[in-house]
Amino acid sequence: MNRDQGTGIGEQGSATTAPCWVPQVSLLRPGRPQKLAALACLTALVLIAGCRQDMQDQPKLIPQRGSNLFADHRGARPQVVNTVARGELKEDSYFYTGVTQAANGYREEHDELPFPATIDVLKRGQERFNIYCSPCHSRVGNGLGEIVMRGYKPAANLHDQVRVSQPLSHYFYVMTHGYGAMPDYAAQLTPADRWAVAAYIRALQLSQAAKESDVPSGAEVKNLKDVAGSDNLPASFAEPWSLPATAVQPYAHDWKQGWPANAPANPADPNQIAKPAAAKPVPAAAPAPAAAKQE
Repeated sequence: MNRDQGTGIGEQGSATTAPCWVPQVSLLRPGRPQKLAALACLTALVLIAGCRQDMQDQPKLIPQRGSNLFADHRGARPQVVNTVARGELKEDSYFYTGVTQAANGYREEHDELPFPATIDVLKRGQERFNIYCSPCHSRVGNGLGEIVMRGYKPAANLHDQVRVSQPLSHYFYVMTHGYGAMPDYAAQLTPADRWAVAAYIRALQLSQAAKESDVPSGAEVKNLKDVAGSDNLPASFAEPWSLPATAVQPYAHDWKQGWPANAPANPADPNQIAKPAAAKPVPAAAPAPAAAKQE
């Protein structure tokens, strides 16, 4: 019998038995199924511990529901009389509306700001004006903005006699409520920004109508053409602006009825508005010739 058959003779002549491997399972080192089961149990314990109902069942008032906490059994409490919510107290009505109540009951506009017109206020007004106003009124306020170049109705010229004579609070009121074809900008501009834009409009009016006598003594006055040349701008930059041919003009109408799109009924210069040519009478149609007789 050889060693492959399980029994052999050693050098001493004694019989030996071949070693046989038997798999053993240790209780201290569990296998893969036991590890997965333990991990699942631990995860379940963590989830169960986090599913408490304290946050769900906490005492609170649900909107539109009753409550036994108050005598009237209403969850929503009425506001306290003679109180205003924080941040909603608008004590300075002129700052928020641009008008004051006159003795006769009418609203009055005033040519004054509710705060000093500092250089920071004017810079803020210039920034807001260039963003929201210049597309229609242009950066100098003459009403020839970029949208006019693209066929939109011309905006108001802030340098005509009517706009120059209007008080500062009128600009604030128009920005708040809109006017004619112009929508309101209350959502885009805060009350402080609207006042800053109104102050900058007045500064634009002063600058566009300024004279050399208005310049303080000793200050250098440059010609606009020279400024354009030094900045490599075309010569047309210093020339007066004209209304482009693509601008849309309103049709003739009854002045008492106002303009289309609720625009103001009294423009500064009605003669500047293009009037449509009178319609020519349509000639009567000639009688149709008799049909030729077929041969």
